[in-house]
Amino acid sequence: MNILESLKVAIESVLANKMRSFLTMLGIIIGISSVITIVAIGKGGQKKITSEFEDIGVNVLEVKVDNNTQLSTKDYFTLDDVMEIKNKIDEVKNVAPLVQRPVTAKFEKATKRAILMGTTNDYSSIFTVDILYGRFINERDTLLGRNVVVIDNVSAKNIFGYEDCVGKTVRLGSRDNLINAVIVGVYKNEGGAFAAAFGGNMPVIAYVPISFMQKLIPNEFNITQMQVLVSDSKNSETVANNIIKLVESRHFNKGKYKAENMVKQIDQVNNIINIFTMIIGAIAGISLVVGGIGVMNIMLVSVTERTREIGIRKAIGATRRDILIQFLIESLILSLIGGIIGMMLGTLFAYAIGVFLKIEPTVSISTVLIAFLFSSAVGIFFGIYPANKAAKLDPIEALRYE
Repeated sequence: MNILESLKVAIESVLANKMRSFLTMLGIIIGISSVITIVAIGKGGQKKITSEFEDIGVNVLEVKVDNNTQLSTKDYFTLDDVMEIKNKIDEVKNVAPLVQRPVTAKFEKATKRAILMGTTNDYSSIFTVDILYGRFINERDTLLGRNVVVIDNVSAKNIFGYEDCVGKTVRLGSRDNLINAVIVGVYKNEGGAFAAAFGGNMPVIAYVPISFMQKLIPNEFNITQMQVLVSDSKNSETVANNIIKLVESRHFNKGKYKAENMVKQIDQVNNIINIFTMIIGAIAGISLVVGGIGVMNIMLVSVTERTREIGIRKAIGATRRDILIQFLIESLILSLIGGIIGMMLGTLFAYAIGVFLKIEPTVSISTVLIAFLFSSAVGIFFGIYPANKAAKLDPIEALRYE
């Protein structure tokens, strides 16, 4: 019996027991589809996060006070430091100080938790802030210490029932010391779908002038970080060292500051996503082993059911090799069909989940090829024992079997 004849017999055997064959393939289908879905969503998420970092700009440095060192009041950044960095280091295009604090925000009928980011108008030239209504903080707001605030559209919708709440008043600060502020702008929350999932429990993310922030938290006001836009990301390491040297000379200290490039943050995020995807993919891959055991089980049943047939084939000249190849091909076909269905379902699930998460999944050829080869390997590995058992049957004993 040649390979083509064995293939034909194997296909006929699979088609003769359609339901049993489908249930046998189910473990392979679930395993392959799970792995492809997870890997595709993981790679898609990685691509989206990387693109968002690139939108921010890989030529952005985050200069911070090192909290792992012993700090005193004189070690924190000042607004004069910001101006000196901007004016004295040629490669620096813009600098924005940033002070973040959780506060209480009291609106007309609601009291919310809020995360305030005190900064200057230069922040919007470093990071993209998509203003939907009104405006962002301007230079006069910072110079005059105006009590103004810019909130996100998701919070505006949750609190007021509509997004355009420019002109509304909010009270910010601690519960015992609330200061009135006017909403001058509403920006688009890029994580809108994620934020909306939390409903009213999501804290308000708002921007205020850094001078207003100083009035809100006079006893805790310390500038611990600055966002720096450099002209060329290739020189970012040199620029970072120059900034740190300048700040150290102004504060008469050493080893109190550090600078991080966005490129390093992208690499860190990508590494975390890769590890997470591999772990979850490996867990999903366990179902492939379960599916393989299912293939082995059904093939053993098939050998038992077809014992007399095997005896007849051997009696008319079929060799041990012929029987072995026939059952191996049958096992391989079950796994390959399951693998193909799993690949199609995995791709379909990946795009369906991607629509829900607003992520474009990445189904690479390499992932599909690995899944295809793995399903083939499962079919061969778990088909060897039943095929070998069939090949070893004594033709006389097989013919006597009822």
